[in-house]
Amino acid sequence: MRKLPQKNRASNGKAKPRANLSFRMNVLFFSIFLLFSMLIFRLGYLQIVKGEEYVSEIERKEEVRVNTSVPRGRIYDRYGRILVDNQPENAITYTKMPTTKQQEMLDIAEELATLIEQPTDRVTYRDKQDFWILRNNEEAMKKVTKEEMDAYRKSDETLEQKDVNAEMDRRIRERITDEELAQLTDFDLEVLAIYREMVSGYNLSPQIIKSEGVTNDEFARVSERLADLPGVNTTTDWKRVRQSPLAVLGRTTVPSKGIPKNKLDFYLARDYSRNDRVGESYFEAQYEEILQGEKSVVKNLANKKGQIVETKTTYPGEPGKDLISTLDIELQAEAERVVEKYLLELKSLGSSSLLDRAFLVMMNPNTGELLSVVGKKIETDPETGKNTIVDYSYGTFTTAYEVGSSIKAATVLMGYSEDVIDINTTLIDQPIKLLNTEPKSSIFNRNSRIPMNELSALEQSSNSYMFQIALGIGGSNYYYDMPLKLRDGTLQTMRNGYAQFGLGVPTGIDLPGEFAGYQGFMDNPGKILNLAIGQFDTYTPMQLVQYISTVANGGYRVQPRMLKEIRKPSEDGETFGPLVQEVQPTILNRISNSEAEINQVKEGLRRVYTGAKGTARSVFYDTPYTAAGKTGTAEVVYYGPQTDKYGTNTTTLTHVGFAPYDNPEVAYAVVVPWVTTNFDVHLRQGNLMAREVLDYYFELKGKYAQEGISASSPNQKMLPAFSEEKLNEDEEK
Repeated sequence: MRKLPQKNRASNGKAKPRANLSFRMNVLFFSIFLLFSMLIFRLGYLQIVKGEEYVSEIERKEEVRVNTSVPRGRIYDRYGRILVDNQPENAITYTKMPTTKQQEMLDIAEELATLIEQPTDRVTYRDKQDFWILRNNEEAMKKVTKEEMDAYRKSDETLEQKDVNAEMDRRIRERITDEELAQLTDFDLEVLAIYREMVSGYNLSPQIIKSEGVTNDEFARVSERLADLPGVNTTTDWKRVRQSPLAVLGRTTVPSKGIPKNKLDFYLARDYSRNDRVGESYFEAQYEEILQGEKSVVKNLANKKGQIVETKTTYPGEPGKDLISTLDIELQAEAERVVEKYLLELKSLGSSSLLDRAFLVMMNPNTGELLSVVGKKIETDPETGKNTIVDYSYGTFTTAYEVGSSIKAATVLMGYSEDVIDINTTLIDQPIKLLNTEPKSSIFNRNSRIPMNELSALEQSSNSYMFQIALGIGGSNYYYDMPLKLRDGTLQTMRNGYAQFGLGVPTGIDLPGEFAGYQGFMDNPGKILNLAIGQFDTYTPMQLVQYISTVANGGYRVQPRMLKEIRKPSEDGETFGPLVQEVQPTILNRISNSEAEINQVKEGLRRVYTGAKGTARSVFYDTPYTAAGKTGTAEVVYYGPQTDKYGTNTTTLTHVGFAPYDNPEVAYAVVVPWVTTNFDVHLRQGNLMAREVLDYYFELKGKYAQEGISASSPNQKMLPAFSEEKLNEDEEK
C-alpha cells in the first residue's frame, strides 16, 4: 500500500487547529452580536416603553408639592349669596432644607422670638423635656450611667439597640425634675413654641409658625430680617369666615390644630401638611378634596454636595373650587325664626319640661335639593344659667324619634302593595280589642263603629284602619278579642315596606354622620299595631321629608342633597366661575305601587288640609296655593338627654306635606319631640310652623320671579350676602 507523503500529513495537522479557531471566532462574534442586540433592545425598551414612567419617577423625587396656602373654595347658597368666605391674614412660615441642622433651627427660633410674640399655650410637658434635653445634653446624659444601661442590655438578650435607646430616653425623662424644667424662662418657652412648629413638618414643606394674630409690626419686623433668617418667609394665609351660623355647613380646623389625629395618615398620604386646614365636619368635610385646592409644585436643583441651590416653580397651584349649595338662605333664615318662635311658645306652656328641640326640613321632591334644614335646641348657658337657643340643624339626620300618624300614607300604600286593601276599600273604624289586651282606638272614635275608606282614614287620621292593615299583612282579619298570631316575617315585611319610602334606612344625604334610626324590640306581637301608626320604630326628620317627597313625586325615592353645582373660582367677584359639574338627582328606588294607588293616597292627604274633618283643616283650609299633608302626634316614652326623666310618658308633634298639590315643587317635614306630658291638650304649633314657612316659600318665589333672580343661569350673578354677621374660625366653639 502506498503511503502518503509526510508533507501532506503535516499540512492536515495545521489545518485542523485553524478550523477550530475559525469556528470559535464565529461563535464569539455571534455571541457579541446577540449581546449587543439584547442591549440595544433593552435600551429601546427602557426609552420607548418605560421612558415616561422613569421620567415621572425622577420628577416625583425632584418635584415637591408645597403648601402655599391657596384660598379654600367658597360656599354659596343657590342664588349666589355667600355662606362661607375666606379672609386674608398675615402669616410667618419656615421651610426646612434637607441639609438644615438642629442647632441652625434653634438659632433661627431664638432670633424669631425677639421679633414676634408667640403663644405658648400649646407647649406640652414633653415639649419642655425635649427642650431641656436639647439645651442641657451633657447633664441629661449623666442622669443614666453606662453601667446601668449595660445591665439592662444583658437582662434580655433579645433587646435591639432601638429598645435600649428608648429605655434610656424614658429614664432620662423620668429623672428630669420639675425644678429643672422651672428654669425655663418665658423667653425660652417662646423659643420652644416656635421651634416645635419648625420641626413638626417635612423637608421643603413650609410650616406655619404663626398666622393667628400676626400684627402688622411683627410682619414688618420679620420681613426686614428675612436675609438673616434662612427658611423663614412672610406670606398670606386665608382664614375661614362663615356668614351663616348654620351648623351643617361644617367647619375647618385652624393651623394651630392642623389635621385631626384620627385622619392624619389619610391626609398625609394625599400630600397634605400637618398644619393644613381641613374640613372637620359636615359640608366642609364631605367636599374637602374639592374645596381644598391644589398646592404649588416646585423643583429643587441641588449641587454635587446635595445642597439645594435653586428652587423653580413648575405648577403655581390653584384655589379650591366654589360650591353652590341647594339652600335658599333667605328661606332658611325665616324658617329658623318660625321654628324658634314656636319652640319658645311651646316651652312657655305647662308640662313642657322635657321639650328642648324642634326641626323643619324643606326639599324639592323631584330633585332632592334641600332648600332649608332647620334644627333648634334649647341649652342652658353654664356661665349665666339662662336658657339659650343654639343651631341643631345636624340633628335633622343624626337623631330619630317616633313620629306618629304622619307616616300613615306609607301604611296605606303598603296595604295596597301587600294586597290587604284595594282602592276605596271600606273598613270599620272601631276599637281594636285583642285577647288579654286593652282596646286600642282612633282618637276621634273611642267606642263607635264607623265605616270608612282609606281617604277618610287619612283625613281623620284613623288608627283603627291602620291597625287592620297591619293585621292583614300579618295574615289575620280582625274580630273582637281575637288572639293575635302573626305569620312569620310580618315585622320585616312592614319594615321593608316603610324602607321603600326611606323610613328606617339611610336617606343617602351628602353629609357624614347620618343615623338610620332605632328599631324597637318586638317583645309581644301586639306592638305591630304601634308600628303601623308610627309609634314603635324611630325616624329622622330627614327620613320624613324623603318619605313625603316619594309620595309627592309619584313614587320615586330621591336622595336628599346639599350640593347643587361645582364651579371654578370667580374671575371678577361678580359672576360665578365656569361650571365644572351640575349635580343630577339620584333616584334610589321606586315604591311598589301603581300611579292610581299613589294618586288615591295623595287625595287623602289633600283632604287632611281641606276636608270637613281634616286634622289640619283649621290651619290650611284658606291657603292661596294647593297643598296636601299629614299631621302626627306620637305618644312616646322619654329617653332623651335628661336621664333622671327616663320612662316619662310624653308626646311628639310631627307634620309632613307638599305643594302645589297637582305639581309638587316643595316637600316639608316638622318634628317637635317630647313637647308635653299633658295628654289632654291639643297643640297646633307643628301645623302652624309648616303653614308659616310654606307661605314664605311662595312669597319668596314671587319675589324672585319679579326681581329676575334665578338659580339656574349659566352666567349667574352673585348676590349680596344675606347677613353681615361674620363668624371667624377661631371664634367658633
